[in-house]
This record gives sequence, C-alpha cells and structure tokens, in this order.
Amino acid sequence: MQHLLSLFDIEREDLRLILKTASVVKANLLAGDRPSILHNKVIALLFAKPSLRTRVSFQAGMSQLGGESLFLGQDVGWGQRESPSDFTQVLGQFVDAVVCRAKEHQHVQLLASFDSMPVINGLTDLCHPCQALADALTIHEVCGGFEGKNLVFVGDGNNVAHSLALVSAMLKMKFTLACPESYEMDADWIARLEKRYPDADIEVLRDPIAAVKTADAIYTDVWTSMGQEAEATERRLAFSEFQVNEKLLAAAPSTARVLHCLPAVRGEEITDQVIDGEQSAVIRQAGNRMHSQKGLLVWLLARDWIAKNID
Repeated sequence: MQHLLSLFDIEREDLRLILKTASVVKANLLAGDRPSILHNKVIALLFAKPSLRTRVSFQAGMSQLGGESLFLGQDVGWGQRESPSDFTQVLGQFVDAVVCRAKEHQHVQLLASFDSMPVINGLTDLCHPCQALADALTIHEVCGGFEGKNLVFVGDGNNVAHSLALVSAMLKMKFTLACPESYEMDADWIARLEKRYPDADIEVLRDPIAAVKTADAIYTDVWTSMGQEAEATERRLAFSEFQVNEKLLAAAPSTARVLHCLPAVRGEEITDQVIDGEQSAVIRQAGNRMHSQKGLLVWLLARDWIAKNID
C-alpha cells in the first residue's frame, strides 16, 4: 500500500508526476473547471496539532475534486480510548485515506504499519512532505524550473528544512542551509538522503549574507516551533543574525524570490518589508498547498485519471 510519510516513500518520477498533476488541476481550476476526479472518495484528517493551511487546503481541495473530508480532533480518542490497531483498522473501513498531523513521527509510522488505508503525513517533528510539495510547485512557477536552482534556507535545520533538502535532491536543485552552530539538520536524515541521492548538492554555511549571493529562492521559518517554547529566548539570541530582512535581500540576486511556510513571526525571522515586498511569493506558496495536495490525492486515489489526462 502506498503511503507518504516522507518523500523517501516515492521516487523522483513519482514526485514529478504529482507536481505535473498538481499543475494541471490548478490550471483547470483557474479556468473554472472542477472535474469530480475523486467523486465518492472520503479522506479523514486526524490532527493532534493546530492547523490552518493543512486542514483547510485538504478540505477545500477534496471538495473541489468531488470528494469529502472528515475532520477528526482529539475527541475521537486517538491513542487513548482503544488500541492503535483497533482504531486504525476501523478507520480504514470508513475512509479511503487519512492525513495525519502528529506531534511525533512515530505516530504516522504506527498508523501506516497496519496498511488499512494510505497515510499522508500532514506534519510531524521529523518532516513536512506536503509543505515541500507546495514549495517545489511554487519554485517551478516563480523561478522557471528546478534543475540547477539554489534554494537557500535561512534558519533552523528543522522538519521543514529536512523535507526541503530532500525535495531539492530529488529535483536536482542545490540546497543551502544558513544556520548557527548546533542548529543543523539531523545527521541521520542527511546520511539517508545522501545514500539515496549521491548526486545531492547540500551545503551548510554560518554566514547568511554569503549564503544568499547565488540564491534563486530564499526560505525561512519560525525560530521557535510548536513544542519549543521553553527555548524561545535562547533561540532569539542564536538566530539574531539570521533574519530575512532588506539587508539580506540586497545581497541576493534581484531575481530571488522569498518563501515562508507560515505562520510567520513578523519582526523575528522575517520583516514586514520583505514578506510583503515585491520579491515575496509567500501567499502564492500558501495557495499552492491546496493545488499540490490535490495532485497528491489524485496520484494516490485516481491513477486511472492520470493515465488518461496527464502526458
């Protein structure tokens, strides 16, 4: 059974097909065409963490594709009222797939282990594959392709950075992380990435100004993620020289585009002038969450439609 717990679960050609499908269904929507590709399909959204973009983009996207979605919060008793086996196998009797937004990556792995339905990782502490799909679609649109592009992430080597490094390797982009010492990406993740994609081009720099000099896209995320609130003061000090601001942007090519996965803490990792500026693609990027996830859902649940409609 096909799952998407991370982008390691798919091959390069799968990724390109998902993104191409996303582009087609996005173009259809903009032309006023909403084909009911997933008519009578139902997905569950099993969330243990708050969400705006992930929840609404999956629900709206599923509706636009002619299917339905069910939001499952903490009231369903996931991990509390019954065994993981019973919960997951019963849920699989009702829905065609589940999107899980979990605190720990082991939780989505456990759901997938029963092979009761396809499991999509909507965010865990390890990675955020759905965000990376939207980011790749956005980079293709605003930077004119993938191969040879330089995606520069300024900030913490967190779950978003993990998925961006991996999607960059899959699409033959360079990935540069500009971060303070001790905030690099997980060594085991990078080792796995480089074993899978020996041609990966990954660089870690301490100087954000130097990092963005050849950037095609400049990406940042919050300095303190959910669950790290106790480290907030320490992190503000560590990342104080890693703000995406007008000075940093001036060091980059004028063609570079700015990305942020949102929500943003304006005035910390990014300034108002940059996130609202002419080089920002942040709102377009957020909108592409829905389009890229529609491509993923069609790829998971309606391969026959892709075979007939995607060249």
